[in-house]
Amino acid sequence: MTDAPRDPMAPVLAVLDVERDPSSPDVFSGTSLPQPNGRVFGGQVLAQSLLAAGRTVEEDRLPHSLHGYFLRAGDVREPITFAVERLRDGRSFTARRTHALQGGAAILSMITSFQERQDGVEYADPMPSDVPPPEQVPSAMDLLSGIDHPVAKFWTQEAAFDVRHVGGSIYLGPAAERDGRQLVWFRSRGPLPDDQLLHRALLAYACDQVMLEPVLRRTGESWVSPGLSIASLDHAMWWHRDVRVDDWLLYVQSSPSAQGGRGLGAARVFTRDGDLVASVAQEGMVRVP
Repeated sequence: MTDAPRDPMAPVLAVLDVERDPSSPDVFSGTSLPQPNGRVFGGQVLAQSLLAAGRTVEEDRLPHSLHGYFLRAGDVREPITFAVERLRDGRSFTARRTHALQGGAAILSMITSFQERQDGVEYADPMPSDVPPPEQVPSAMDLLSGIDHPVAKFWTQEAAFDVRHVGGSIYLGPAAERDGRQLVWFRSRGPLPDDQLLHRALLAYACDQVMLEPVLRRTGESWVSPGLSIASLDHAMWWHRDVRVDDWLLYVQSSPSAQGGRGLGAARVFTRDGDLVASVAQEGMVRVP
């Protein structure tokens, strides 16, 4: 008898399924996926915090924006408590604050706004027209496979998303041009349930993998730069339209500024058909010797 094929999304979905405390409807708990450095992945705790907040909101209201601060490094060996504060329940909008806690100290503090579906003015910037389809772009898993390094092995074996950098990645060396522009195709490595809150949370999860790469590109650095120290500081996100992360999404990225050991990454996220579904901004600590 042969083993059933492993679902690459199963570990992520299990971790994101935060559990409600039986004694308090606004407190949840969760665990973490293993990471090579032993620290909680920022995208994971963002997604968990969003899902915890979403479970205290009426089902017909979806998140349209979040603003979060990464306050401390989390330990993957320790459970995380998610304490949700009900800031506002209005006629159209709902606001929640979520603190992700380990050892009684916050590792993330985030405010999320939810809105019921409403009609109104609508427009969007177009997707760039000079982008090759994802089938013509090499996958990060193919680029890193066979490399004898624990981080490379982790991302090829455990990664939840298929990541494809148009024009080449910066995993193994700096970009040819220092313009900070980056185009990346993303898609989950397996199908997902039809749950819009989950898809929006997984988009937040995925963003944290690449949001600071334009900073490295613009400065001529890469993930293998000697002495590189990099960490997310804060994360802001706006969802404009429904999204499915098990369909191909294009991240159109840039970095408008870096100073004081910090760099800003910005992104617009498009569907393959050209619909603008989200905008993202993240500032991070980026230090090189």
